[in-house]
Amino acid sequence: MIDSDEPDNPFAADVPGVEVQPATYVLFGASGDLAAKKLLPAVYNLYAEGRLPERFRLLGVGSRMPEHNFRDHMINAVRQHSRTAVDEQVLESLLERCDYIQGDFTKPALFTKLKEKLHAGDKAVGGPTRRLFYLAVAPRFFGPIAQSLHEVGLARGADPESVLMIEKPFGHDLESAIALNEEVTAAFDESHILRLDHYLGKETVQNLLIFRFANGIFEPLWNRRYIDHVQITAAEDLGTGGRAGYYDQSGAIRDVIQNHVMQLVALTAMEPPAIFDADSIRDEKEKALKSIRCVASARGQYTAGDVDGGPVPGYLEEEDVPPTSTTDTFAALKLEVNNWRWSGTPFYIRAGKRMPRRSTEITIAFRPVPHKPFADPKVAQSIRPNLLTLSIQPNEGASLRIEAKAPGVAQELRPVRMDFLYGETFTRDTPEAYERLILDALRGDATLFTRADEVEQAWRIVDPVIDAWQRNEVPLEPYIAGTPGPASADELIRADGRKWRRL
Repeated sequence: MIDSDEPDNPFAADVPGVEVQPATYVLFGASGDLAAKKLLPAVYNLYAEGRLPERFRLLGVGSRMPEHNFRDHMINAVRQHSRTAVDEQVLESLLERCDYIQGDFTKPALFTKLKEKLHAGDKAVGGPTRRLFYLAVAPRFFGPIAQSLHEVGLARGADPESVLMIEKPFGHDLESAIALNEEVTAAFDESHILRLDHYLGKETVQNLLIFRFANGIFEPLWNRRYIDHVQITAAEDLGTGGRAGYYDQSGAIRDVIQNHVMQLVALTAMEPPAIFDADSIRDEKEKALKSIRCVASARGQYTAGDVDGGPVPGYLEEEDVPPTSTTDTFAALKLEVNNWRWSGTPFYIRAGKRMPRRSTEITIAFRPVPHKPFADPKVAQSIRPNLLTLSIQPNEGASLRIEAKAPGVAQELRPVRMDFLYGETFTRDTPEAYERLILDALRGDATLFTRADEVEQAWRIVDPVIDAWQRNEVPLEPYIAGTPGPASADELIRADGRKWRRL
C-alpha cells in the first residue's frame, strides 16, 4: 500500500554528518595555484560552516614561498576565491590554526622539520591528530614525498593514522601508473591512499547513482534494450590557461578523458552495488571499466578563431607551446562495453579546449518507440527520441526531453523539457567539489576517491588509442577555435547514423 501523505523532502535540511576526528591537514604545494583557487578557500568554507573538528590544524608546505608570506597568501586566496562571503573574524580564527614551512621536497631535512612541527602542533591542540597529507604538487614529487614520509615514520603504521591524498594526473600511461602505485603503496596502505578526481565531488556526479538506483522509472530502462547510446562531453571554452608546459605533455586524452571522463563512464555503466559503501561502489566501477574497449577515435588541435565574441590564437600560437607540437586539444572516442547490460549500446565521449562553450554533461539517448500509430506521416517523422541529460558544469542539474502535443486543433508534436537545477530546487549554494572531497577524507570515507585498479583500467582503455595516435594511424586534424571540434569527430558518430548533441 502506498502512503498518500507527501513525505518530507530529505534534502531540505543537512543530513546528519559523521563525526570528524581531530585532524591536521598538511598541504604540500600550499603556495601554488590550485591551493589558492580551490583548496584554501575550501578549508575556509568548511571551517565557517562548522564542519571541521574542534581540534583542527592546517600546515602548509611549499618550496618557494617564504614562511612569513603564507598568512597574506591565505588571506588573499580566501578573499578572492571563497564560495561564500568572507567573515573576517572567522578567517582570523582559522588563521590561528594555520602554520607553514618552506623546504625542498626532495631533501630529508624538510620531512624531519615537518615531523617536529606535527608533534608540536598536536601538543598545542591538546592531543594527537589524524594526519592528512595532500599532494598538490607536480607528479614527479608524488612518489618521493610518499617515501620520505615513510622514512620519518609518518606513513604506514604511523600513530596517529596518516592518509595520503594525491592529485591527478596519476601516471602518464599504464606502465607509469603501475610503477607509481607500487611506489606509494610501499609507503602507505592502499586503504590510506586517496586518489583525487575532483569531478567525483560534484553534486550531479554523485546524484547520478541516486538517479539510477533510487528511482523506479529509470533503473528498469538503464540497459541496451531501452538505451540507444550514451554521449559524454567535457568541453572547455578556454585555451591552455597558463598551463602549456603541462598540457603539451598531456593533451585532452590524458588531461581529461583518462580520468574525469572515464569516471563518468564508469558511474554510468556500472552495475548496482550490493551496498552503498566505498569498496562495493569502487568494485563495480572497476568491473565496468574492465569490460570497455575503444573501437574508434578522432583527435584535433585548435587553430585561431573566435570564442565568446572575441578573437583567440591557435594552439601553436599560445605562450610556451612549441611551434611544431602535435598535442591533441580535442579527443573523441567510441567505446564498446562488452557485458550483458550494454552490449550493442555504444558510448561516445569527447573532450576539448576552445569549444563554443564550457559544458560537461552526460546524455542518455533512449531508443525510439517501436511503432508510430499516427495517420499523418509528418507527425510520425517528427517524433524525436527521449533524452535524459545530466549537466555537471557549469549549471548542475538534469533535463528530460519528452514529446508533447502542441496546443491547437492540428496534431503537432513538439519536444519539451522537464528541467531540474540544484540551485533553484534546493535554494542553497552547492558546495565546491573540493570541500566535499576534503571533508570525506577527514571522515575516512573513500567512496568518492579512485582506487589503484580503477586508475590502471582507465589507462588500459586509452593506452592503445595514444599508441595509434603516436604512429599517426589517426590523423591530427585542425579545428577552428569556437567550433565543436574536427570533422572526423562528426564522422565518428555519423557513421552509426547518430550525431553529437549541439554545444
